[in-house]
Amino acid sequence: MNIPNELQYTRSHEWLLVEDGVAAVGLTDFAQDALGDIVFVNLPQPGDEVNAGEAFGDVESVKAVSDVISPVSGVVLEINEELVDNPALVNEDPYGAWLIKVEQITGKEELLDAGAYEAHCAEEG
Repeated sequence: MNIPNELQYTRSHEWLLVEDGVAAVGLTDFAQDALGDIVFVNLPQPGDEVNAGEAFGDVESVKAVSDVISPVSGVVLEINEELVDNPALVNEDPYGAWLIKVEQITGKEELLDAGAYEAHCAEEG
């Protein structure tokens, strides 16, 4: 399982990378593996507000539909349009296939570093 050190993580298996005040949010390798083949993503629109700890969209796989929980509060700056046409990119490259980018970030939920996230995944095993 791939867990990049430069990212922060949620207990619900989202990752966060903040650069220049903008947070990219995506699904972790653990999440995409547990979901199986992702066939659809439902994302908010640019300008929508997201709230830490609350669902901002969902992903549909061959197994189930799962909410995607925002690790931060803020305003959606951009969505990854590529995923609308090719949701399988999340399976192929979970850390390259970000879902949304958020600006005006506040209220970082209890985020985990790579080591703490790895331990959390081991517990869920």
